[in-house]
Amino acid sequence: MTEELIIAGFGGQGVLSMGKILAYSGIMQDQEVSWMPSYGPEMRGGTANVIVIVSDERISSPVLTVFDTAIILNQQSMDKFEKSVKPGGVLIYDPNGITHHPTRTDIKIYQIEGAQLSADMGNTKIFNMVILGAYLQVKPIVKIENVIRGLKKSLPERYHKLIPINEDALTTGMKNVVLRS
Repeated sequence: MTEELIIAGFGGQGVLSMGKILAYSGIMQDQEVSWMPSYGPEMRGGTANVIVIVSDERISSPVLTVFDTAIILNQQSMDKFEKSVKPGGVLIYDPNGITHHPTRTDIKIYQIEGAQLSADMGNTKIFNMVILGAYLQVKPIVKIENVIRGLKKSLPERYHKLIPINEDALTTGMKNVVLRS
């Protein structure tokens, strides 16, 4: 099993953190992983994306131009990466701020209201965990217990008290992802 994924959105949405947690989760399952971030010089508010590969086999290169899955969190990323999903692949997106929704018919398209759900939960900082939960519902490439272990590895210890709300966010995302096509 090899999963080649891009997560793309604005800086500050937790794009890079989501990728890092997913990569750590793969490591916890003794899988080969690659985590390759890319972001503009403006960071927060600028565009950011991360390519994550999780595989049972050696990864020959972290550089990809087509993906099994794209998680899209803003319109600029939709415009840039919708066409990069392999036929038969998956696109997951949050419609908040998306004006031109995906139109491809050769991929599965899922929608998750991550911004709204995290606001409803009282903490917009868990947005990325809602999105990650949606992804793991669609493609359970890592176990949730390893995601929690990955969270502990990537969060500074002073923030470990937030792990329970992050677990709730994962569950919320899993329960609320919707197949569009």
